[in-house]
Amino acid sequence: MLLKTVSELNDFLNMSGRSGKTLGFVPTMGSLHEGHLSLIRAAKASCSLVIVSVFVNPTQFGPNEDFTQYPRDLDRDCHLAFSTGADAVFSPEVDEIYPPGAGTTVDVSGALSETLCGASRPGHFKGVATVVTILFNIVRPDAAYFGQKDAQQALLIKKMVRDLHMPVSVVICPIVREEDGLAMSSRNVYLSPAERREAVCLNAGLQKAADYLRSGQPDAHQKDKLVSIIKNHIKAQPLANIDYVEIRDSETLTDIREIAPGKTALAAVAVRFGKTRLIDNRLLTAD
Repeated sequence: MLLKTVSELNDFLNMSGRSGKTLGFVPTMGSLHEGHLSLIRAAKASCSLVIVSVFVNPTQFGPNEDFTQYPRDLDRDCHLAFSTGADAVFSPEVDEIYPPGAGTTVDVSGALSETLCGASRPGHFKGVATVVTILFNIVRPDAAYFGQKDAQQALLIKKMVRDLHMPVSVVICPIVREEDGLAMSSRNVYLSPAERREAVCLNAGLQKAADYLRSGQPDAHQKDKLVSIIKNHIKAQPLANIDYVEIRDSETLTDIREIAPGKTALAAVAVRFGKTRLIDNRLLTAD
């Protein structure tokens, strides 16, 4: 069932016998791909009801970003969501989420919102935290499903849920990749054929760092060495323009100097190909 308003969503939940059932929620901006579908399957495997939201959130886009060009195809998204097991798709208009005069925001301070994508996209994570809070309040899920590809977003939402005592379990699911290793993203459709060929350098660079970490070399645990390995691989691609390459604490995103034995760090990259900005990441664990 396609739901366009909060009232329709409430009616659906009442008709579905919400009481006594577990509700899984998959928030998306549409343009669904296999990564999103893996989240729907995970929700369906654990929950009695699954709702998918399709809402391109204007507050998380900067003034020079691709809000108006962001790919939208609600009919296709509904077909994919329902065929994968969703019970309803919630696709509201902007005024339904942000009523006229709305002025309340949610801001998670600290490294989780101010580093990596937070540094290069000011205000982005305030928009994310605000819209996710609104959607959680509307849908009232027992569990919400997010992808590891957006690792910083996932960590921020987990902290927000903890800090605000929200009664929802945040489930992080693995990155889904194309056969050549490129992380699936709605923005991949923007890539030219040449850019698409080079874009595999993100995952390949992260893999090279993971391999070096396991190599036993004296400097294998040093952050600067691992960052340079990733950067050098990406820079070898003529069309790649690096936004950032970072290795940070995998839970707090605070800076580190090395990956200590038994510890896990997050290696994260953001790279532009023309006007298209892609992100990827990998968890690096030192033996």
